[in-house]
Amino acid sequence: MATMRFTGGYHRVAERGFTLIEIMIALVIFALLLGAALPSYRDWIAAQQLANHAHFIADTLDLARSEAIKHGYRVNLCKTRDQRLCTDDGGWEQGWLLFVDENHSGQVDDDEIVLHREGPAQNGITMHGNRPVEDYVSYTSLGHARLLSGALQMGTFTLCKPGQNALKVVLANSGRARIDKTADRCS
Repeated sequence: MATMRFTGGYHRVAERGFTLIEIMIALVIFALLLGAALPSYRDWIAAQQLANHAHFIADTLDLARSEAIKHGYRVNLCKTRDQRLCTDDGGWEQGWLLFVDENHSGQVDDDEIVLHREGPAQNGITMHGNRPVEDYVSYTSLGHARLLSGALQMGTFTLCKPGQNALKVVLANSGRARIDKTADRCS
């Protein structure tokens, strides 16, 4: 077994660390990288908010379709300002109602079931439908999208957020919804 002998001398060990200059340079580099990445991060967040809202609309249309089949009645999705009545004014970003329309009036009556009330869209998102889906979407008990007059209902919702490319939620003749990306820039 080997033994060590203490000689009594002290050895000065060089301490390693960072100088103030090195820390300042690292902070400047970090600030530059953060400054370059932050706008990209904000843009990515805005794009995700818009995509999430588009998926929410498509899911709501799918829900309306399945509820119409389940209840055996017409189910409507209409835009609303007050979360109680359908309106023809404004865009869909103000909110919407999903309800069972037993009497085919296109309005929420006191005795009709409201399946969902959605409030105004957040984060500066706007949503407008073209002529066939400008004010409402209505599903028959067979799951087909039809106007209250009985005519085929197909259309496109355009969702926008400033600085982003618009997204379109397309209601097909089957009554199903899909999301399409566009190159159209929102203002």
